[in-house]
Amino acid sequence: MIALAIAAALLPAPAMSITDLEWERGRAQAQVRAPAPTRIRIRARASCAGTLVVDGRRVRVRGRRTVTLPLPAGERTLTLRHGRCRVRVDRIDVDWAPAPSTTWQWQLSGPFDDSFPAQLYDVDLFETPARTVAALHARGARVICYFSAGSTTSGGSLAGERLEGWPDERWLDIRRLDVLGPIIERRLDLCARKGFDGVEPDNVDGYANRSGFPLRAAHQLRFNRFLAREAHERGLSIGLKNDLDQVRTLEPHFDWALNEQCFEYSECDRLRPFTAAGKAVFVAEYELAPEAFCPAAREAGFMAMLKPLELGAERTPCW
Repeated sequence: MIALAIAAALLPAPAMSITDLEWERGRAQAQVRAPAPTRIRIRARASCAGTLVVDGRRVRVRGRRTVTLPLPAGERTLTLRHGRCRVRVDRIDVDWAPAPSTTWQWQLSGPFDDSFPAQLYDVDLFETPARTVAALHARGARVICYFSAGSTTSGGSLAGERLEGWPDERWLDIRRLDVLGPIIERRLDLCARKGFDGVEPDNVDGYANRSGFPLRAAHQLRFNRFLAREAHERGLSIGLKNDLDQVRTLEPHFDWALNEQCFEYSECDRLRPFTAAGKAVFVAEYELAPEAFCPAAREAGFMAMLKPLELGAERTPCW
């Protein structure tokens, strides 16, 4: 019986794996650790009707199957057992999620500047080439891809009212997952193919705005859960952007939160379900002076900073 270590904090997501578990009398162990709550994915196969028991959870395996289970933050020993029908475990992956103290940089406009000391970069999906992601990985940084999931700069029957302050963008009819689903899946595929570690889908609170469609809270929950599920299927971490009214319901489905101006509008307490779960909360303020919000951000355990509204490279962090 051999205990194997998975380092979930330093390497890009595709490298966080075990490929050679050794078994003794149908039992094996793996020492796993994660800096924040995440998921563990076990790729198993059996030629007969097999049963795999993972820390007391019984899972049926016949043919090939990927078993996904929650993994709390910290270090633990994972125990696996199989019965008479031998179940082979080809690979164990620990999905990456940012630790609550992760330093970060957010840039969506202007020439990309990689000179900032940051453990996490959040950059545009389409404008950022794979070589930039690889270069940041080589420095030990994680990289998040940004795209707008709930709005469009194009027209069409699914485009509704313009976003306030952003006249080139229109809200989408998120009820139409039959049309939007495949588009979002292709974007997530591109995110994973470029080597990103996670995704920041924007404009995921259309139901709380004048979208031009009769959107209800239930429509938004369905759409946002779809985003989380599809991201996780690709091994991508995903953050909940704003959507404060649904934080308590959606926190279990998302790995971290990113909020704009919660200190300016006195809304930061609504993000506490994430910090209570040991998950990272990133905050950007645009109008307040750092001394007006940084002390409260540090006390709350938020990683906050002052950014220009156009989200260029400039930043003033609170850490």
